[in-house]
Amino acid sequence: MAKQNGFTLWLTGLSGAGKTTLALALVTELEARGRKVEVLDGDEIRTNLSQGLGFSKADRDTNIRRIGYVSRLLSRNGVGVLTAAISPYREVREEVRKAVEADGADFIEVFVKCPIEVLAERDVKGLYKKALAGEIKEFTGVSDPYEQPLNADVTVETDRESISESAFKIIAELEKRGLVSSKRAETAAV
Repeated sequence: MAKQNGFTLWLTGLSGAGKTTLALALVTELEARGRKVEVLDGDEIRTNLSQGLGFSKADRDTNIRRIGYVSRLLSRNGVGVLTAAISPYREVREEVRKAVEADGADFIEVFVKCPIEVLAERDVKGLYKKALAGEIKEFTGVSDPYEQPLNADVTVETDRESISESAFKIIAELEKRGLVSSKRAETAAV
């Protein structure tokens, strides 16, 4: 079997937009197509790799650089990496893109778009309501900036699309780049 090219699929968007849900849905489909994949979830990374970092711009940038570093290592070794992290600043996302691509892997930026009004409705913890009321400081998209991608490789709109519809838009981009088979492994062997 030929060595597969690795890639980093960078899911960026506001808290609650569906990044992790989408990443987990993609794992099933990508593995069915014979891809080795890893998910790097922003919340898990903060707990296990970036513990102690706060929410200043410098700390957020450090967190994203750490996720990017791990993504780069995995993707340059043939793994499909799915990151699910708010990653609010364009400059650091672009820095990660350049590092991944410099190692010969593809970087696919996916903007997981959802309006704040919908996110506030979905939010079972009430964080958006508190942030909008000024009770939470440094809340991305409310009291702290979120810089939307200017030229995302894929944009999904989770307030308008099902998880499956969003996932297959992303799969179509991976197929177009030759990073995944157009058929599931079990049907490809028939």
